[in-house]
Amino acid sequence: MKNQSVTNNLDWMSIAIFAILVIMGWLNIYSSSLSSIEQETSIFDFTQIYGKQFMFILLTIPLIFVVLSVDGKFYEKFSSVIYVIGLLSLAGLYVFGKTIKGQANWYSFGSFGIQPSEFVKAATALALAKYLSDVQVNLKDLNRQIQALGILFLPILLIVPHDPGSAIIFCVFILVLYREGLPSWYVWTGFIALILFVLALIIKPLLLTGIALVVILFIYYRSRIINRNWILSALIFIMIGGFVFSVDYVFVNVFKQHHRDRFNILLGKEVDMKGIGYNTNQSEIAIGSGGWFGKGYLEGTQTKGGFVPEQHTDYIFTTVGEEWGFIGCLFVIALFLCLIMRIIYLAERQKTKFSRVYGYCVAGVLFIHFFVNIAMVAGIFPTIGVPLPFFSYGGSGLWGFTILLFIFLKMDANKVNEW
Repeated sequence: MKNQSVTNNLDWMSIAIFAILVIMGWLNIYSSSLSSIEQETSIFDFTQIYGKQFMFILLTIPLIFVVLSVDGKFYEKFSSVIYVIGLLSLAGLYVFGKTIKGQANWYSFGSFGIQPSEFVKAATALALAKYLSDVQVNLKDLNRQIQALGILFLPILLIVPHDPGSAIIFCVFILVLYREGLPSWYVWTGFIALILFVLALIIKPLLLTGIALVVILFIYYRSRIINRNWILSALIFIMIGGFVFSVDYVFVNVFKQHHRDRFNILLGKEVDMKGIGYNTNQSEIAIGSGGWFGKGYLEGTQTKGGFVPEQHTDYIFTTVGEEWGFIGCLFVIALFLCLIMRIIYLAERQKTKFSRVYGYCVAGVLFIHFFVNIAMVAGIFPTIGVPLPFFSYGGSGLWGFTILLFIFLKMDANKVNEW
């Protein structure tokens, strides 16, 4: 009877949006994987990209039932175990990982591959929710801040060498920590560091440091005398100066060549439309060519001509832009925003802190993926290999996002049994 009540209390609005996104994603994968000389073929041709994705979608159905059949308390009770298993799966890539396109972030099982970083997002969200739901945790305490950030940065450190794009996604959890009491200066420091990093690639370090000094002096003298602290101001200046002068070293010696090329093109320092900038340029052409209403499903000339490389993965949104037009793009964006806002709404209704924090983690992960991917294909963000949830080709991504979402929907449905 208890299980029946939980099933009845599933949020069917979220499930409906999820289903629409998955179906629309497959339709666009089908279109993007057909060349101009191919005729429409069977969706059960598992040798083709669209056939494989269809198989992944079919396997998602029993996966959802498994996630929903597990007792809601299981995820909270065993969150630490799930997190440790996730970390071990990332560490194992250094020994058993298969290198694909220069990145050893896959486990290979014959013709089938699993990308563990897609599943570790849910594991990290569970671990953070468990830690923050402890009654003794107060994020105003420095030790607690370090421990919470440690949970976040451990998977980042393991992922960065293989897949920097996926590692960036984990930074969204800082906003969840801020929501739960992390001092705001952490967020502002990260935001300012990002701006300084970009500016240091455009402006000479000495000039940028001078500008920073002027800003700091202006703030210092505009502050009330009682609030002035020249030691703190000097320390901030030294830290900014050190960071600015280290950017060039990091950019040259830590970033890989293709990462440097993508930043340079985005910043207008290099124009290479036939080389590293080809993907972004063709992506912009494809989206722009769709006009208001698109060229029609299966009628995209850029899509059929294969002008956008890897269009079925990170650049799947270009198919939407070309064949469905501006209106189609708005519809897809609206669906994502509705799902994210719905999750936030459900998170606020939770009776336990664990469920609420996990809900915010789910919303954060979906939003950062959605935002970065669309900004990437629109040419306003470097290409870093971030898939569009439920849309981009790949079993690991689809299953990872599905697990992430349906664990929360299970928690939400189970709140009828919470006290």
